[in-house]
Amino acid sequence: MSETGSRTDVVCIGETMALFNAQHAGPLPHSRSFNLGIGGAESNVAIALTRLGARAAWVGRLGADSLGDVILHELRGEGVLVHASRDSEAPTGLMIKERRTAATQRVWYHRRDSAGSRLTVQDLPTDLIADTRILHVTGITPALSSTAHDTIRRAVALVRDSGGSVSLDVNYRAGLWGPEDAAVTLLPIVADCDIIFAGSDEAEMLTGEVDAYAQAHSLAALGPSQVLIKLGAAGCAGLIDGKWFTQDAIPVTPVDTVGAGDAFVAGYLAELLAGLQVEQRLETAVRCGAYACLAAGDWEGLPRRSELAMIGSSEAVTR
Repeated sequence: MSETGSRTDVVCIGETMALFNAQHAGPLPHSRSFNLGIGGAESNVAIALTRLGARAAWVGRLGADSLGDVILHELRGEGVLVHASRDSEAPTGLMIKERRTAATQRVWYHRRDSAGSRLTVQDLPTDLIADTRILHVTGITPALSSTAHDTIRRAVALVRDSGGSVSLDVNYRAGLWGPEDAAVTLLPIVADCDIIFAGSDEAEMLTGEVDAYAQAHSLAALGPSQVLIKLGAAGCAGLIDGKWFTQDAIPVTPVDTVGAGDAFVAGYLAELLAGLQVEQRLETAVRCGAYACLAAGDWEGLPRRSELAMIGSSEAVTR
């Protein structure tokens, strides 16, 4: 199932899952009410980019089930271009968010042998990918299966052969693989990337360095010309075309930090596509990350471009 049109700015490839989110704090066995939504790092980025005015597409594999229908409905409703294979033999993956306390939550994944984990090279819309300006992938998809890993490598090769750029967010998930396996698998992908995003712990996993400056230089030596180190509440740092930059975070009282890293990625890529200077890219990136923390859900609080200036404003009411 695909939707085509003029050239896309960014194609995002990965697994999107249905999400059951407990409405109230407490142990999951005693939760009786849940919101049904969706979540996935790559589709979060696609939604965020679309809200910021970019033309973004999501490529993935879904079960031929109602949860897959929910995902299609939400992504299309946000204006994301969708290319989704439907798998009649595997279910759409599922996440369950348990609000254990008012301030903490746990996420339970039901994705083993899911449709998304069965992604193959045959699922790729090769013309769409070869014609995109940026391909965005994460370190999650290669961990799902050997076929998913091969699919990402093929997509990266397509974009590089066509002259597009490749963006990678490391997005390490300890529940999927160990750090050694992740590093061995991801380092060759890093070498084929133009832009890499990594948390400080993720950068240390890949480089062995503990300082953000050293991490960035080590990653840049592998191939990427733009290295972004996400530092959470401390903001971010970046080594862009050999020049070092830092950016403070925007202080907020977080409601839900899930999806903040994806929002950061989208903010940076949106301004890169718009041809803005590095300082403006980083400013928008941290603004988008802060916005994502202010609402429950993986992507619901992502800002539209017209809203970017509102955060941090001294005026509480916009008239």
